[in-house]
Amino acid sequence: MGMMSAVAVVAAWTMVSVVFAMQHEATADKGKALFNETKLGTNGKSCNDCHKDGTGLEKAGAKNDLETIVNTCIMKGLQGKSLKKKSVEMQSMVLYIKGLGSEKKPAVKKAPVGC
Repeated sequence: MGMMSAVAVVAAWTMVSVVFAMQHEATADKGKALFNETKLGTNGKSCNDCHKDGTGLEKAGAKNDLETIVNTCIMKGLQGKSLKKKSVEMQSMVLYIKGLGSEKKPAVKKAPVGC
């Protein structure tokens, strides 16, 4: 194997390793997808069925036991199996839920009263 071939093999291996690592990284986007997915449970429901677009979870991201809270909802509400606290899935859910508190909701204007 020539020097150029060895470099190509190392470069290809590095690229495959980076792509594999990226697929197994926790992201808020993955968390949002899981939040809307029915595969976390056995009753055909998703987290979004009870918490439409994350409504009511805006302050949940500040909780120290967020992983426990998520697992309680999965086991009781969705009738599913708990996620491992350090799993990509759990960490993605945590990132998504923490992001809900930082999103600015558009202000709802009320109609003027009187006159």
